[in-house]
Amino acid sequence: MDRAEAVIPQQSGESAPRAASPGAAGLAGLRLRLAGVRPDPYLLGVVFFVAYVLLSLVRYRRMLTMSWDLGIFEQAVRGYAHLQAPTTPLKGPGFNALGDHFSPITALIAPFYRVFPTPATLLVAQALLFALSVVPVTRGAGLLLGRGRGLAVGAAYGLSWGVQRAVDFDFHEIAFAMPLLAFSLEAVIRRRWGAAMWWALPLVLVKEDLGVTAATIGAIVWWRTRETGVPDAAVPAQAGAPDEEQSAGADKDGDKDEAPEGGDQVEAPLSDAQRYGPWAIGLMGFGVAASALALGVLIPAFHGPGYDAFNHINGDGTMTGHVPFGTALRTLLWILLPTSGLLALRSPLIVAALPTIGWRFLSHYPENWGTAWHYSAVLMPVIFLALVDAADRSRQSRRPWLRSYASGVPAAAVGAAMALTLSLPLASLSHSDTYKVDARTKSVEKLLDLIPDGATVEANVGPISRLVHRTTVYWVGGATGVVPQYIALDNSSGWVPDPVTYGTQLHPGATYTQIAAQDGYVILRRT
Repeated sequence: MDRAEAVIPQQSGESAPRAASPGAAGLAGLRLRLAGVRPDPYLLGVVFFVAYVLLSLVRYRRMLTMSWDLGIFEQAVRGYAHLQAPTTPLKGPGFNALGDHFSPITALIAPFYRVFPTPATLLVAQALLFALSVVPVTRGAGLLLGRGRGLAVGAAYGLSWGVQRAVDFDFHEIAFAMPLLAFSLEAVIRRRWGAAMWWALPLVLVKEDLGVTAATIGAIVWWRTRETGVPDAAVPAQAGAPDEEQSAGADKDGDKDEAPEGGDQVEAPLSDAQRYGPWAIGLMGFGVAASALALGVLIPAFHGPGYDAFNHINGDGTMTGHVPFGTALRTLLWILLPTSGLLALRSPLIVAALPTIGWRFLSHYPENWGTAWHYSAVLMPVIFLALVDAADRSRQSRRPWLRSYASGVPAAAVGAAMALTLSLPLASLSHSDTYKVDARTKSVEKLLDLIPDGATVEANVGPISRLVHRTTVYWVGGATGVVPQYIALDNSSGWVPDPVTYGTQLHPGATYTQIAAQDGYVILRRT
């Protein structure tokens, strides 16, 4: 029975059982908790883990890496794995990754990368983190809305376009934010205020802007605890005595015991607002301060001279202007309509989405405005748990149409997610060709094997995923002050008419010869 609590009264006429030992009581409590745990959220998480891992690894195996981001994060994790600074030569010689985005939490992958030094380690870790976030979303929905609707919400979340786009787009640090946000907001809807704030705290280590998101979770906790009401005032101790005990006292010797005047008072328990309100306010201040510290002090210190904290928002003069109204509206509708049928707007949890939406729409970079890439992933746990909260609250609405609508939204959300999946990355897993590595990929891999381990290489996107784990890779045209031993280019589009001349232009005074060229890939070696 959903959200039900069983109360087992003591049998009359039987002596009270002896108190169990602390160990036995703890074991019994654990057994009761395990007996009441449904496996649905965890099984669904496993299903999506398998799907996400397959999608990520088949793309990697077929050399379908979309950008240099996977290489950048692999270089940073490689540094952590060898107990060195997280330098990312792809961003420039000696560049510290913490001078780009403050994401020290990626160091948690380092021990696994030390054992398995391959980009696949990052991709598996990301798949695990995304799948882990499915568990609290499904579990929270099941507890509040029932088992069937809980599974529908969990499946809709795992299939959501924001999640699929992120899994498809290589690796990014926001993978760590997914379970943190999901567990935190699940705790909010379950009124586990302390857990909600503890889960929100590590967000400040994921990315510099997520400190503000943690602060909004603090604001949500502060607001929701004030909605829970104020406990009753102090009452005499005898007022809480069972009726049987009072009757027995009245019958004894035919006299009714009377409570002494001015008897002991039982202090009323603190309300949730009193217990957790100050901590919620502290989280608000801590989150904002952490973001300010990262943007104003930490990132500039790691970056070095020339850092502009708001360059990604203000642009460098080459970007377009502000987000067009039509683009912003379209993105908002994609975020809210197929995921929650706009019902999420009825929940205070939606506030946690505002910082991410805000900086994206303030940005001068068009890629931040739309629905591509990974930028909408962190909004998905917020939207779906806001949907759960709103659906639960709507059941007490006086408007029949709203109760009916809220009841049907979980099914509609999973239906929309399944329909959209036909044109999203996970659909490729149903095609046999997805798992085949073509002859071109195999020949390109053999070509890149000509570059020896430990070499310095200048490359563009194509070769990066096969070189970072065993060489020092610089971005083509970005190896300032360094003359690499090799230049590896994906020239499939013919963007470099004469690779040898291009190599000389990149590094005047150096001479490069072409040692291999096949299937659009070219390798130059310094002579």
